Formats: sequence, structure tokens, C-alpha cells
Amino acid sequence: MGEYLAGFIGCGNMGGALCAVAAKRAGGGSILTADHNESKLQRLHGEYGTVPSTAKEIAEKCPLIVLGVKPQVMAAAAEEIRDILARRGNGCTVVSMAAGMTAETVSGLLGGNPVIRIMPNTPAAVGQGVILYCLGKEVTEEAERALLDLLSPAGTMLRLDEGKIDAGSAVSGCGPAFVCMFAEALTDGGVRCGLTREQASRLALQTIAGSALLAMETGTDPALLRAQVCSPAGSTIEGVAALEERAFRAAVMEAVAAAYRRTKELG
Repeated sequence: MGEYLAGFIGCGNMGGALCAVAAKRAGGGSILTADHNESKLQRLHGEYGTVPSTAKEIAEKCPLIVLGVKPQVMAAAAEEIRDILARRGNGCTVVSMAAGMTAETVSGLLGGNPVIRIMPNTPAAVGQGVILYCLGKEVTEEAERALLDLLSPAGTMLRLDEGKIDAGSAVSGCGPAFVCMFAEALTDGGVRCGLTREQASRLALQTIAGSALLAMETGTDPALLRAQVCSPAGSTIEGVAALEERAFRAAVMEAVAAAYRRTKELG
């Protein structure tokens, strides 16, 4: 496999987070990084020991290349490394996280190179994330295993048919923003009732984390867990009624649907 296990081209928020996961897993010295912002490369080098590099060097030396670039700049990023990849044949696999862009589309921009498409979310940075992925044409089992081994410490790795990747991303990829909005609202509600912001925030975040863990550990439908908290004529059911009067569940469903529609547009 050579000296380097993987290279990350584009080390922004999500690319940088996955790069950190890979460095902690495999050792920073086996990870090359490239980004137009030199300070990002130096930060990753200082914290995780990764090796600052260039896109072209990564294309020449790495068996696994993670393209952490947005759809709008994918064509330019692909053009920079396409000829180098062509000389290597199928000697490396490219991993794309560009929203809405199919593995086939990215592969076409790269001149036919094998592509794995992934959609990670931000909790991956603390090992509690979800990384959805699908395999493009000619991706080997070896490349899939290498990706899973490198990024599995980020959290759950879930393989989906590509036709469901955008829908899954609307839930797990966009969902952290929706959850954070809910946490913010819970916090403000607590402050409104007399708690300090620090107290309210701590209670809100732990309640969200604990409720999610309870549902996952017990396998209980969230609807049933919600019902179990609602005593007859009690406080919780009054709060639930207030949310329903304001179409809380419908608003969340529409948020997911809107995110899905926009993802399709980006593709």
C-alpha cells in the first residue's frame, strides 16, 4: 500500500474532522493533507501529526483519496488530479462527500476512477456520528474495507443504495442543525422559567443525549417513549399539546423534505 494510507484534499469543517479521525486511527504520519488555507493544514499537523502536502502529491501517492470539496468546486478539484489518476490506472479509490453528486458523476469528472460516495455528519468529530456510504463502479472490497477501517471510529458506518443517500443525508447530515435548534429552544424555555442559561443548557443537552441513548439502547419506538412520559392531565402532555398546536412535527418533517429537495438541486 506504500508509505501513506490516505490523503485529504479539502480540510474544512467536515473534511478536517474526518482527517482527524483517520489520523487518530492510523497515525498522522500516514495521512497527507491539502487545502488552499495553509493554517488548516498546520493545525491538523500540530494536533494530529498529519503531513501537509498538495493535491497532486496526494493523487500520486495515496491509495485512498478523500475529496472534501463542495459540489460547486468539484469539477476544478477533479481537473487538478485527473491526469495523475489516469496514469495510476485504478491504483487508488476516491472518496467524495459532495452533496447531491452521484458516484458516477464524480467518477466521470475524474476520468473513470473508482469512487465511493459518503455523507458524514458533524457528530463524527466526537465518535458519535453517522457516515452513509455507497460504492461506485469498480470499487474493490479491499477499498471498502480500508475506508471502513479508517473511519469507523467516527461512529456508525451505514451502506445504502445510492438512491437513498440523499434522503438519509437529509436526516443524519442536516439533522444535527435541527437538533441544535431544538436544544437552543429548550434552553431558552428554561431561561424563561427562571433557570440560568448555563443550567438550562446543561439540562437541555443531557436530556437530548439521554433520550436518544434510551431509544437506541432499548430499541423502543420514540413515539412510545414520548407517551410514557405523558401522565394523564399532567405537565408533559400540556407541553406536547402546545407543540402540536404549533405544528411541531409537521415543521420537522418539512425541514427534512426541504433539505432533501435542496440536496437534489445541488446534484
